[in-house]
Amino acid sequence: VPQKIKETLELNILNISNQISEAEKLKEDAKNILIEHEKKISDSKNEVKEMIKKANEEAEKNVIKTNKEFHDLMDNRKKSAEERIKQLRNQALKDIKNASVKIAIESVEKLIKNSLDKSKLDKIFSSSIEETKLALKKKSS
Repeated sequence: VPQKIKETLELNILNISNQISEAEKLKEDAKNILIEHEKKISDSKNEVKEMIKKANEEAEKNVIKTNKEFHDLMDNRKKSAEERIKQLRNQALKDIKNASVKIAIESVEKLIKNSLDKSKLDKIFSSSIEETKLALKKKSS
């Protein structure tokens, strides 16, 4: 009987020892899996950080590009407006010159038609000059 108890106890000890070894092996496997998952999480975090960094860089590039395009567009519009102003100014100067020539011709015609005496011619000449000045002032205003 003591031999039988000893064998049963040894068998139980061996069985418990095997279970402990198996538990330690499972614990080690679980630890390895945990380490592996923590590494994957760390890698994922780093990958997310890198993606955010690249997205920010790309967004910044797009903002700079859009800003440059906007300034280029505004410069082109400014140049167009300046060119249009220049054209309008030149046209106004032409109109003033044409009006001056027309007034001068009309004044000469009046002088020729009314050429009677020197004093009358002087009066007509003076009034024609005044008319020209007034017309030029009206055109330039």
